Amino acid sequence: MYPVTRIARVREAVAASGLDALLLTPGPDLRYVCGYDAHALERLTCLVVPAAGEAFMMVPRLELPAAQASPAGRTGVEFVPWDETDDPYAVVAKRLGTVGAVGLADRMWAMQSLRFREALPGAEQALAGRVLRELRMRKSPAEAAALRAAGAAIDAVHELVPSLLRAGRTERQVGRDIADAIMNAGHATIDFVIVGSGPNSASPHHELSDRVIQPGDPVVVDIGGTMPSGYCSDSTRNYVVGEPGKEYLAYFEVLRRAQEVACEFVKPGVTCEAVDAAAREVIADAGYGEYFIHRTGHGIGLESHEEPYIVAGNTELMAPGFAFSIEPGIYLPGRHGARIEDIVICGESGGERLNLTTRDLVVVG
Repeated sequence: MYPVTRIARVREAVAASGLDALLLTPGPDLRYVCGYDAHALERLTCLVVPAAGEAFMMVPRLELPAAQASPAGRTGVEFVPWDETDDPYAVVAKRLGTVGAVGLADRMWAMQSLRFREALPGAEQALAGRVLRELRMRKSPAEAAALRAAGAAIDAVHELVPSLLRAGRTERQVGRDIADAIMNAGHATIDFVIVGSGPNSASPHHELSDRVIQPGDPVVVDIGGTMPSGYCSDSTRNYVVGEPGKEYLAYFEVLRRAQEVACEFVKPGVTCEAVDAAAREVIADAGYGEYFIHRTGHGIGLESHEEPYIVAGNTELMAPGFAFSIEPGIYLPGRHGARIEDIVICGESGGERLNLTTRDLVVVG
């Protein structure tokens, strides 16, 4: 999952970018490069990858055993422990010497960014993502396998959802049961649980509420978590408690077709915006274009939302290893809505869906 050659590849990318070094604090960038899932603390942990020279990691002395026990301990990177009375920012500055530009982890705390600005006053600051994006977007076979495992785990939860949904229960009650199921399916953490019933199904990012599920309610269930590998799951399916209405059934079939068309459109060389357009065209032609109010998808990996984004204006060409969601939706404000979401990996000749539970409307109760 975290090959020892990755730091060398990152160093080459840093040199090619024109930056003098990357400064990676706890978060997905750090974990991607060396496998260390470090705690984000006020004490500085930072992997420094110079364009020339060897990488080293500043680590609070009390965190050193955890860092050494992580996959980073097998990369050969030098650990530089620091004590409570030390200034780790000054240590980084002294070891780097004179630098013109550094890349900061995309999720670095502002406090740390400003401390590095003080320690390296002559250095322009840029986002590390400009260096790492190409590497992180193209998932390795090991990363793809981790995403497949995550997809299977969240599929197992969706298989349980019909037994949890019934009229008279609240969204919050159902959501708590789903959260337990996410953990029981092998996830390390729960990232989100959306249970949108009735009119709440028309709110794409609805929060769990105490609304009581009623007979005839459509219910959108969008769930995801992070596996012990660090890789994320995300899948949305649609349920109805009792008999669905004719209007809902009509646009659900449009949505089903749009999601299918977009998935079939995936292949190397196709732009990300073209996949978005493929889904959007089906929905617009059926008269529901104004009710599809978000992008078709987002990348996924060590973050549940990362590049590439499947949205108009993104002319990035699909390439083998790209992993992303395809999740068109139709939302009638104040009434009801639906979304169908699969995670897809672009292969050599087409897309591979990682979520395999039925995409049809599931009638329960």
